[in-house]
Amino acid sequence: MNSIHRRTVLLAGLGAAGAGTLATCTSDSGTTPAALVDPSGPAVAAAEKQRKGTGRTHQVTLTAAPAVLDLGAGITAKSWAFSGRAPGQEIRLTAGDTLAAELSNQLPDRTATSLHWHGIALRNDMDGVPPVTQRTVRAGANLAYRFIADTPGTYFVHPHVGVQLDRGLYAPLIVEDPREPLSYDDEWVVVLDDWVDGVTGTPDEVLAELRQGMGGMDMGDGSGSGGHDMSGMDGMDMGEASASPSGGMSTGFMLMGAESALLGGDAGDVKYPYHLVNGRVPADPDVYRGRPGRRVRLRLINAGGDTAYRVALGGHRMTVTHTDGFPVEHRQVDALLIGMGERYDVLVTLGDGVFPLVALAEGKDATGMALVRTAPGAVPKATVRPKELDGRILTASRLRAADDVRLASRKVDRVLRVELIGGMAKYDWTVNGRPFAMDDPAAHPLTVEEGQRVRLDFVNTTQMWHPMHLHGHTYQLGGGGPRKDTTVVLPKQKLSVVFDADNPGQWMLHCHNAYHAEVGMMALVAYRG
Repeated sequence: MNSIHRRTVLLAGLGAAGAGTLATCTSDSGTTPAALVDPSGPAVAAAEKQRKGTGRTHQVTLTAAPAVLDLGAGITAKSWAFSGRAPGQEIRLTAGDTLAAELSNQLPDRTATSLHWHGIALRNDMDGVPPVTQRTVRAGANLAYRFIADTPGTYFVHPHVGVQLDRGLYAPLIVEDPREPLSYDDEWVVVLDDWVDGVTGTPDEVLAELRQGMGGMDMGDGSGSGGHDMSGMDGMDMGEASASPSGGMSTGFMLMGAESALLGGDAGDVKYPYHLVNGRVPADPDVYRGRPGRRVRLRLINAGGDTAYRVALGGHRMTVTHTDGFPVEHRQVDALLIGMGERYDVLVTLGDGVFPLVALAEGKDATGMALVRTAPGAVPKATVRPKELDGRILTASRLRAADDVRLASRKVDRVLRVELIGGMAKYDWTVNGRPFAMDDPAAHPLTVEEGQRVRLDFVNTTQMWHPMHLHGHTYQLGGGGPRKDTTVVLPKQKLSVVFDADNPGQWMLHCHNAYHAEVGMMALVAYRG
């Protein structure tokens, strides 16, 4: 590495520079000037001092660089990854530890990047979101992130620049509970991903095609404001369609006919050649080896760009214990639905044999698979569909928060309407009718004040589902539902969640479909100073 480009600095310095334009703005009402809390200001520093730390520091380096990844079965993909592997090396620490993570950007073509610590309620200037909380980390440079991780749970790390998430740049982040109440013998971290990069194209090529929209194609309702309409399509996959190189539909990546009742209709936009479990294709799967009767905690992470997964372990029932890091009242299920950015922890008691852990790409007629092996036996076919996939299927709306994390009942001080608008005709996904402006991120913030109980009313006007992710906080679904930071909002539905404004700063709220977010389905939730 060229030493003249090697800079290791704390984001506290860059946060102030990156947030300099955010000192004043127009509030969500569009009329009242409001000073916003600086991501590196005294309110953020004061909140960090309140976090209970152990005094221990866990140091890691994440090197983002080109890599040729082995997906199994002789399949390789030229992509970008952390230290040459995807998923990246697991980061594991104990609640209260300080994470000191250095990002080394060795990406090609002067590509800038960042690190976002998905789901962690951390100090604002460490959130890794250019241009809101930091500048991008330029190629050849290093940047150090340092924060206390005081909440146990299953999280992950990924960039927050462009559609880099849909490459190999992600890694699990596990924060252990020093007073773990669950009893189990072992853990298995399971990362799900939909994969295109270096196989049929790049995420940037996918985005370029999607941005063309559906041209003059009849969307069925004439408005172009919804998702895919199947009228007259006969389930056609757009990979089979003809295209004009000068515009209209392309043949490469757009998926049609992906339908799911669980997701309320249209299941996704992108045709992926592979669906991976822990970086492996079903024909050459990752294998967990254990013994019959052992109780194993599975930490499930959906790191995908455009795919929800229905997950089941053949021959087993799962007991759901956590979602998005927070405990829930235990529920036994056959399968669960996990959207992009969501995480679930489940317990299973292993049977005797060889069992497929199947991640069905919901509505896309494709699967990822890993294996649980506790005895000799034949490997199931890569196309296996265990009966549990059609059994009792859990969605987040069926869960309740555990007593110790359920929000206390109190009056709501602030209600923010988050209207999800857009469709495939123009590929113009927005929040409240405005695409997020990277060159003016504080143009239309949703403002809150520290100490408020805030209700977010997600109103999905589209024909597409959206996994909505709030940075720096967890919200609660309904009155006593689960505590989450990412949740699926179904088409034509309203979903209300509440959170306490206890982590000052400027935070992103966005769809965790990488392509929806990149074209504008993001907003800024900002604390007034």
